[in-house]
Amino acid sequence: MSILAWLILGLIAGFIASKIVNKTGEGLVLDIVLGVVGALIGGALFNALGGVGVTGFNLWSLFVAVIGAVIVLVAYHAISRRRL
Repeated sequence: MSILAWLILGLIAGFIASKIVNKTGEGLVLDIVLGVVGALIGGALFNALGGVGVTGFNLWSLFVAVIGAVIVLVAYHAISRRRL
């Protein structure tokens, strides 16, 4: 996938995951970063469990990225609450 496709997939996944986790977005840049990191983590997790990870710009990859982004967001919120 190209860098632009990763950014778009990350933005969409991060936005959806933000809505699932806390009902508000984290901001454009943080949504992209958490979405791309979530896509990487989700892909690694699905591959480790014997499934197919991120394969391109399609619905399955979006699903994998959202699952990974939800995991990243939950960890992010747990860490950021502890700092406050």
